[in-house]
Amino acid sequence: MTSARNGSRGFTIVELLIVIVVIGILATLVIVTFTGIQQKARDSKRKTDVAAIQAELESYYGSNNTYPTLVHLNDATWRTANMKGFDAGALQDPTNSATTVIAGTTPTHTQYAYNVIPAGCDDSAGSANPCTDYGIYAKLESDGSVIDKISNN
Repeated sequence: MTSARNGSRGFTIVELLIVIVVIGILATLVIVTFTGIQQKARDSKRKTDVAAIQAELESYYGSNNTYPTLVHLNDATWRTANMKGFDAGALQDPTNSATTVIAGTTPTHTQYAYNVIPAGCDDSAGSANPCTDYGIYAKLESDGSVIDKISNN
């Protein structure tokens, strides 16, 4: 700091600029770290959701000897009648809470994927073409990898 003629003291413009730059760097580090923490939290929810969906699918299979089709899994009325206790929130990707629908294709950062095997199978009781296998997938935000749960059959 330098002295003014009248004896008052203050900061120079260089000192103020250095403080502003340091605060800017610290703010940038905090924002980047916070974004990474949020991504990891959403990825953790994705993993939990996929495990919950798998548990419900296996429970349904144990009772019906078939897995539900994608159409039925996305139908709230059907889920209420056939998968009692299933939390529809598990079908919502953490970044896409406006929909509870999962896709039958590859997963994205905003939507899970569910595929039943064989293609065109039927999950109705006594079907000649039951759904015997499935895959449930979620794409992780932090590294872009895909997690999957495959049927236990």
